[in-house]
Amino acid sequence: MSEPSSEPKAKPARPLNRWGAGTLSVLQIVLLAITLIALNYLAAHHYKRIDYSREGNYTLSSRTKDYLKGKVLTDRQKPMKWIMAFRRSSPFYERVRVLAEEYERLSDGKIQLELVDPMHSSDRTQEVTAAYGLPLTKDLIIMDARTDDGPVSTEEKAEISNNPDADKKPARILNPNIKVVVAEDMIVTTTKDGKIKPSGFQGEDVLTARLVESLEGRARKMVFLSDKSQIDMENENSPLKSLQRTLMFQNVELQGISLSGLDEIPADVEGVAMVAPKYDVTDAELAVLEKYWSRPRAAMLVLLKAGETPPKLRTFLRSNGVTPRNDRIISMKDKTINTVARGAFAYQVDFLKGLAGQATIFEGASSSLEVREGADDLMTKQINPIGLIQAAEGFWGETKFGEKNLTFDKKEDNVAPLFMAACVTRGAATDDRFADSTSRMVVISNTDFLSPDEQHAENIDFLASSANWLMNRQSLAGIGPRPLGVYRLPILDAQVSFINRVNLFFLPGFLFLAGAFVWSSRRA
Repeated sequence: MSEPSSEPKAKPARPLNRWGAGTLSVLQIVLLAITLIALNYLAAHHYKRIDYSREGNYTLSSRTKDYLKGKVLTDRQKPMKWIMAFRRSSPFYERVRVLAEEYERLSDGKIQLELVDPMHSSDRTQEVTAAYGLPLTKDLIIMDARTDDGPVSTEEKAEISNNPDADKKPARILNPNIKVVVAEDMIVTTTKDGKIKPSGFQGEDVLTARLVESLEGRARKMVFLSDKSQIDMENENSPLKSLQRTLMFQNVELQGISLSGLDEIPADVEGVAMVAPKYDVTDAELAVLEKYWSRPRAAMLVLLKAGETPPKLRTFLRSNGVTPRNDRIISMKDKTINTVARGAFAYQVDFLKGLAGQATIFEGASSSLEVREGADDLMTKQINPIGLIQAAEGFWGETKFGEKNLTFDKKEDNVAPLFMAACVTRGAATDDRFADSTSRMVVISNTDFLSPDEQHAENIDFLASSANWLMNRQSLAGIGPRPLGVYRLPILDAQVSFINRVNLFFLPGFLFLAGAFVWSSRRA
């Protein structure tokens, strides 16, 4: 008889549940897809762009950011449209595209950007040309800020002409809320040896200026009293031209006007500028200025030459709490006189945000201003003067500038605080119900800072912020964009020749030898 086997019987194999394994695999794939979609959604709506360029070339300035977050844009019901019609081969395409996308991103949907390449999107190009009546032969951006479906353009009324040969079609004028930015406007050029070459890029300046103009529908009008100023009005490098360019980027148009013979400042004028006044006003002209200053929302910009304020104008300014002194702000070190005034911007002034506490330099001649802050007689009239730029420690107001052996004299010279700029508000500026109706004035005791050779970025930002404050546009105050320059490497002709030889002969030869060495080693 055979003995029973002691080995246990093997259990039958469990059948494979293919349905369960397949279901688990599908569930894992679905969960993975949901996770990837969720991550992509979060990354698309919650991200931070970092500008790694050395000078922040692709980052918008604080002034532009504040304006994009202001009520003018955020209160719009209908988003404005930007059409960027640029050739991709354009040398400035990438830079302008990134800037335009930054405007769109920071506007929170109030700006809708469309990119159109006229070379590759012929159908869309024809649609844009037909809609706006603009031939897209140049690289440009169309800003459409219309709030309704009004016409894109209107025909200009033709003038009656006696010339029978004059058979011209009436010109078409774009809607005031539609503006066009041409690529050439963003490029700063210089002429050298009869050739025009790009020397800088001012894309953000131009885009923000056109953005403001399209939203407001027109440029603000400011006039300067040309018959009272003795300043060069023709030279492109004159302080007046510099002032006009600065105001132009703030959507403020500066025009000359003669004060003599006027009964009142025209009603459509939104600001009056006195630039380096040399000739005094008459009693009748002073009455015209006082009448304008008594208006709601009056705005005055006064730029004074050091020690050259006419008497009646000084009286007018003194009555509003700011008195120009007949001195020169100087300092002395090692028996050397320094006329370049250093100072700092004041704190707790709304339109100086970003500049508060920052140091600045005023080149040329500067005189001091006496600012009667908090004077009781002024407060009863709702006149509030505030110092904006105070001279640094070590400076004084020299009343005998030009004489020999100058030294500080406590009895005759003016001591701190020495202000080089001040502002004045007339009205209930602290009451939100009437703050927009207050009259405003800015006084600066220096005009040399406008000269191109003596400009400093912080002073131009201060002037632009002051202009926007005068126009009741505080959202555009602050630090503005910096123009980008073109940098060239100082390479000699011999060095250029050496670099060309390296690129044409040495690099290809090195790659050939490396390839031959690899081929030989593998063959061995």
